[in-house]
Amino acid sequence: MKWPISSLRRVYEPREEVTSSLSGTARDVVQARDVRGGIHFHAPATDRVRPPVPYQLPYAGGGFVNRHAEREALDRLLDDGLASARVLLVTGTAGVGKTSLVLHWSHAVRDRFPDGQLYADLHGYDPQAPVRYERVLESFLRVLGAPADAVHAEGEHMAAAFRSWLAGRRLLIVLDNAASVSQVRPLLPATPGCLVIVTSRHRLPGLTIREGARRLTLDVLDQDGSVALLRSVTQGYRDEDDPAQVVELASLCARLPLALRIAAERAAGRPLMHLADLIGELRDESGRWEVLSAEGEEESEAVRPVFTWSYRALPSDAARLFRLLGLHPGPDFSDTAAAALAGVDVRTARRLLDVVAAAHMVDQTAPDRFRLHDLLRAYAADQARLEQTPQECHDALRRVLTWYLHTVDAVQARVAPQEPRVELVPADAGLPEPQFTEAAQAMQWYEAERDNLVAAVRAATSGGLDRIAWQLAVVLRAVYMTNNPFQDWLATSQIGLEAARRDGDRGAEAELEESLGMAYAQSQCLSAAAEHYESALTLRRTLRDTFGEALTLNGLGLLELRRRNLAQAQAALEGSRALFTALNDGFWEPRVAVNLAQVELELGHPASALGPLRRGIDVFRAHGDRHAEGNALRLLAAAELDSGNTNAALAHAEQAVAIATEIRSTAAEGYWLLALGDAQRAIGRPTQALATCRRAAALQEQLGDRARQAAAWDSLGQTCLQLGRAQEASEWHRRALVIYRDLEQTWEMARTLAHLADALDRAGTPQEAADARADACDLLTAFTDPRAVRLRESMVQR
Repeated sequence: MKWPISSLRRVYEPREEVTSSLSGTARDVVQARDVRGGIHFHAPATDRVRPPVPYQLPYAGGGFVNRHAEREALDRLLDDGLASARVLLVTGTAGVGKTSLVLHWSHAVRDRFPDGQLYADLHGYDPQAPVRYERVLESFLRVLGAPADAVHAEGEHMAAAFRSWLAGRRLLIVLDNAASVSQVRPLLPATPGCLVIVTSRHRLPGLTIREGARRLTLDVLDQDGSVALLRSVTQGYRDEDDPAQVVELASLCARLPLALRIAAERAAGRPLMHLADLIGELRDESGRWEVLSAEGEEESEAVRPVFTWSYRALPSDAARLFRLLGLHPGPDFSDTAAAALAGVDVRTARRLLDVVAAAHMVDQTAPDRFRLHDLLRAYAADQARLEQTPQECHDALRRVLTWYLHTVDAVQARVAPQEPRVELVPADAGLPEPQFTEAAQAMQWYEAERDNLVAAVRAATSGGLDRIAWQLAVVLRAVYMTNNPFQDWLATSQIGLEAARRDGDRGAEAELEESLGMAYAQSQCLSAAAEHYESALTLRRTLRDTFGEALTLNGLGLLELRRRNLAQAQAALEGSRALFTALNDGFWEPRVAVNLAQVELELGHPASALGPLRRGIDVFRAHGDRHAEGNALRLLAAAELDSGNTNAALAHAEQAVAIATEIRSTAAEGYWLLALGDAQRAIGRPTQALATCRRAAALQEQLGDRARQAAAWDSLGQTCLQLGRAQEASEWHRRALVIYRDLEQTWEMARTLAHLADALDRAGTPQEAADARADACDLLTAFTDPRAVRLRESMVQR
């Protein structure tokens, strides 16, 4: 239900006589229509959390020559001043050095962007599908410190949140290897101060027409620049080469930087061979191999012969590894993944990778990680198809995907051991065995391989390995639940669901339907979540999977609680608890009991919630589950408060916040502080409550959780009213209402309108207070639970 437009006008529209002027940032101003007595202005809270400053630019690499004119053009862009949001499009053929130029320049000017630098490789020209903009938005929002409500399954929601986070900041954003305007447009800021640099092989006219992007087109190097690049790599190895032959080598490479660098590396590795002989080899390869580019651009004609020149010089075992790397699901990989792909031990894989890296056929990005340029990746895959049998290619893909599957399972064992395990496809003998000693190490591996894992699920389906595809998707769910990467979660679950159907495994179907239900619920797509939960429940019951049915009912109950369908939530959770009790499951039954206690609280029955909450806390302490214990303490504080036991409520809320600090959970601290603020107000300590609520609001701003930020603002309003600052209280309530309206959270809107009405009464504006109460009553007609009925009756009587 949406808030009526009439209500928006009553509460928000300024009168015609109001004028406003702004100096400074929006955080430094308060806008109000009427200003009269008792107004208080406060400096920002000292505990305000500074958002993290991202520094995501990759290493630019060495051997950068020439491009003076292009760098001067980039410098002028800054010297002109970023008076408006700027977009620069750097275009040119493959291998011409677009990324190298942009990264070298970006590192040189990083001090001009004090709020950080963001970088994303959009993989616009990889064999796999280009990166979706939603995936990039999710990554950017997280690194900016917004992992909660801003991170959403809907791209438009995240794009709006991203633009909000960029407002008033100065960031440099590099979007590398874009294939289309649609990949880029949602990633652009809407306000001045930021510079976005897009690299692409295409001209992307939409960016120049609609966004006013400036275009910088890179050509191949001139003769002097080409020779300088060759000399920079061969210096100290081939200083006596005939200058005319160096020019000829540059010409054979079409003066393309990527081809020049590889050719120079090849020449430096054979310092005793005459350059004329090397040139002859290259000429022979040019005649024997077709050009790489399907577009027929002259600059690209040199690439395949140069690749072949270096490839033919590799030892046979290194050449085999190189071509198999073209089958890896993503361009970035670890030495262990390479070992699994080739079916060798890790030590052998490292030795072979060193050989391939020395030939400049792969880039080493970390001590244990490597990356293939997209042209080299395509070339490697082509060589694999030419020189390996289809069965050998299939086996290599199966080996690496099975290794990923078993490693993700090892991650789950560390980060979510309570989640059900899957009987995995057996791994080949001799594959590297994953071992993680702690959860942090496991999550570090996951973060490094995150893109590869999504690509692995896709590669499994395209390679006819449906069982591996759905098992990967199922095991990944337990990891995704810990940090909500919604785009990855939805993509892998949807692909896995289709694979499970093809594989004829209905149990896997149920798991993935439930996974989709969880992902949509946690990303606020509640209708879609309900559809998938219902499908999962039907499958569980058809299969007579009692444990699975209990889990699905618990998830469905939490979804209905989020939708404030309290009767449906209670029925689903009671069904879940009964099944877990019948199974004698001492782990899940008390968790469902705590969820039921939360329903009782929402229904206005705190006495019914006290027992299950206390029992749950005892169980969670016995299991060492500190987060579950803290959450139950938060709910117990609310139940004690509703029962009139303010001292007990304060003690429980303080314990919950202490646990959040202990486990270093900013999200838990920001949320559980609200329970502490409620208790502090109830016990008559509004000054303490004010500091608590400010801390909660600052943390929620850092996290980007708009719904909980609105809750903190609403709590600030109630605290200000208790301190006698009615006008300030009404402003906090209005700010909360804006967010609740945007999120269409009707119940929260109604409660906040009731609080606003109280503040407006105290501020001496009875008509506005009456309007707010009328709006709240209209919204509350959608709810029939006792708490909602009592709230509506209390306002009608006013």
